[in-house]
Amino acid sequence: MLNNAQLWELTLQDLANELSRANFSTWFKNTAIVKQEDGIVVVGVPNEFVKDWLQNKFHKMILKSLRGLSEHIRGVEYTICKVEEKPQEKKDSQKTAQEEVVGVLPLADLYVNREDGLNNRYVFDTFIIGAFNELAYTASQAILKKVGTNVYNPLFIYGNTGLGKTHLIQAIGNHFKKQYPQKKVFYTTSEKFSVDYINSVGQGSKAMNTFKEKYRKYDLFIMDDIQFLSNKEKTQEELFHIFNELHHHSKQIIFSSDRHPNYIPALEARLKSRFSSGMIVDVQEPEYESRLAILRSKATVNNFFPPDEIIEYLASSVQGNIRELEGLLNGIICQSQLKNRNLTLNEIKPFIKNTSKPKKLLSVKDVVKVICGFYNIEEDHLYEKTRRKEVLKPRQIAMFILREDFNISYPTIGQKLGGRDHTTVMHSCDKIKTDMKNDLSLMQEVDQIRAMF
Repeated sequence: MLNNAQLWELTLQDLANELSRANFSTWFKNTAIVKQEDGIVVVGVPNEFVKDWLQNKFHKMILKSLRGLSEHIRGVEYTICKVEEKPQEKKDSQKTAQEEVVGVLPLADLYVNREDGLNNRYVFDTFIIGAFNELAYTASQAILKKVGTNVYNPLFIYGNTGLGKTHLIQAIGNHFKKQYPQKKVFYTTSEKFSVDYINSVGQGSKAMNTFKEKYRKYDLFIMDDIQFLSNKEKTQEELFHIFNELHHHSKQIIFSSDRHPNYIPALEARLKSRFSSGMIVDVQEPEYESRLAILRSKATVNNFFPPDEIIEYLASSVQGNIRELEGLLNGIICQSQLKNRNLTLNEIKPFIKNTSKPKKLLSVKDVVKVICGFYNIEEDHLYEKTRRKEVLKPRQIAMFILREDFNISYPTIGQKLGGRDHTTVMHSCDKIKTDMKNDLSLMQEVDQIRAMF
């Protein structure tokens, strides 16, 4: 069996073959495996921005390489600690990375709390509030004032990946834990819940009873990424019974997902009904002012104080999710540290261009295909001269999205969608825009469609 140093050495050799020399040197210098436990490999890294970069950019590659070397590995975590670079000739006589880290970092800091699943980094003090997440934040504060016995039970938060949903729901858990130390809170993901359920089923009735008792004892139960329960009928059934038991005893329940529960495929109607019985709120992509606040906050945490024009340019240039913003900021911080000075605006422009996720280039046909798939209608129908209700609405939404999201001209949209006059397209776009202000369900439908591009 490979020890930590050998395992990481082989992993680095594998990664070096996949990455450019500059990328490999920048992000994997002074890293080491510091601990393995229960199939989880903990990699020590020198600072916060390297940690975030490995997590966001190279995590899948690292996990794949490690699993190729040991089938018992099921996850990777990252922790900040001092890992000394050793001369090759002294390797055998030096302490291992694990021995070094014990004196630098308390072992308790290496892991998320095993009892409640919470990460103590996710707190309200570091949560940036803006127009994009204000409603979700307000609901979280209402929960903490009257846990379990409010109209926000359950609270269901949805939105695209990387918008801070996990931070928010874990912050609720961490605050609850401090506010009510005598009560029990538990955070899990739907994937972990499903694995726990399957393992219990395989171990017999006693294990199954233990599983049921475990999940019914909490005063606050939080489940992340509920969309991954799609098609898992037995797991959904067990969650349904746990939900009923907790709700009946006025225990607070919180869920998150990348989409509205009504649009999670193969999700039981009775679960959708339970989710809708409380409060459903969405989190949008942050607008410019929020992106600016997030970047300034993250820069301050990392003791990085660049000129305002750098932060403002980054906030205006990158309109993706919060995770992407943080990743780009971390890259700029790293480059600044390597050069031992702040980068100029001209230096960061190509860095952002080369590093940020490219936007998808979609044709009109691609957009039509997504929308028709969403509404389960034939693509040909969208081009036909018909005003049937089941076709008219999807066609108008297609015109609206092509105009608003892809900036295609009215005449071009009309020509591409069955040779219609540009005034028809203008009317359709105005109608959808107006209806969305007054129809929450329509707004949610459009949001879900946009998330599919």
